[in-house]
Amino acid sequence: MLRVCLNCGWVACSDDSPNQHSRAHYEETDHPVVGALESGSTWRWCYVHGREV
Repeated sequence: MLRVCLNCGWVACSDDSPNQHSRAHYEETDHPVVGALESGSTWRWCYVHGREV
């Protein structure tokens, strides 16, 4: 699955993937919230709080 950074729009693979690029982007930039890239999805994740928002 793909995730999109809601701060800068960077697209990365999810934390379920081997390289966890979405988490790596958060750790490098401190951009805390990502969303699912799938059309119509309202799913959001906050790395700071470790939960859906």
